[in-house]
Amino acid sequence: MKMMRFITLLLVLLSSTAICLAAEKTKDGFPIVTSEQLKQLVESKPAGLAVIDARSTQEYQEAHILNAISIPLNALEKDNTALNLPKNSRLVFYCNGVKCGKSGKSALIAKGMGYTDIAVYADGMPVWEEKGYPLFTGPEYDKTVKTSLLKPAVVKALLESAATTVTVVDVRDAKEFAEGHVPGAINIPVENFAANSGSLDKGKQIIVYCNSGGRSYNAYRKLQKLAYPNIAQMIFADWQKDGLPIVK
Repeated sequence: MKMMRFITLLLVLLSSTAICLAAEKTKDGFPIVTSEQLKQLVESKPAGLAVIDARSTQEYQEAHILNAISIPLNALEKDNTALNLPKNSRLVFYCNGVKCGKSGKSALIAKGMGYTDIAVYADGMPVWEEKGYPLFTGPEYDKTVKTSLLKPAVVKALLESAATTVTVVDVRDAKEFAEGHVPGAINIPVENFAANSGSLDKGKQIIVYCNSGGRSYNAYRKLQKLAYPNIAQMIFADWQKDGLPIVK
C-alpha cells in the first residue's frame, strides 16, 4: 500500500514538473507545451524554468507572458551568448502562434549550444492572451489600431472575381452564423479566434466581420499580432443594409 502511494506521488510530481512529457512535438522534435501546461509551470515556478519570448523587443514591451524573459530570435542569431543561462535550465520558447517560426528556430540554436531540456509553446502569445492567462502589459498595450475597413460591395466583388485570394471570416458565434452570413464566409468565433487561426492562409487577404464592428476589431488586432500581412474588416450590418445576398 505504501509502495502504491509512493508511485502515485512520484507520477504526480513528474507530470507537474517535466516539460518533456508533452505529447505533440514540433517538426524538429521539440515537445510542444499546451497553454494549460505552461500556465501550470508559470504558476508553480519550478527551479530552473525559463520562459523565453523570441519575438521582437517592441512586442515584448507591449505585452508578454508573466515573468518571461526577452531574447529576440534576431539577437540570438547574431550572438548566441544572448542566451546566458545554466545548461541544465528548462527552456520554453514562444512567439506569435503556430505560424510563427521564431520559437522553433530559437530552440534549435539552444540545442546547438548544448541545452537539452527544451520545449516550444506553439500556440504563443495570442492564444495565451485570448485565454486570459497572466500577462505583463506595457503602456502601448491598449493603444487603438486603425483597421482597413472595406465596403460590402468591395468584399462582394472580391468574392466573385478573386475568391481564391481572399478568406472572409465571420467572427460571431455559431448561432448567429447559422441564422445568416456572407456567402462563402467561414465561422471562427472571436472568443477562440487566435486558437483556431492556424486554418487561415497567410498568403490570402483575410477579411473579418461581425454585426457592428466590435468583435471583428478584436479579431483584426489578433491577426495583426499573428503577423498576417493582408487583413481587412467589414461590417455585417452594412452588408444587410445594402441588400446583399445572405446564406442561412
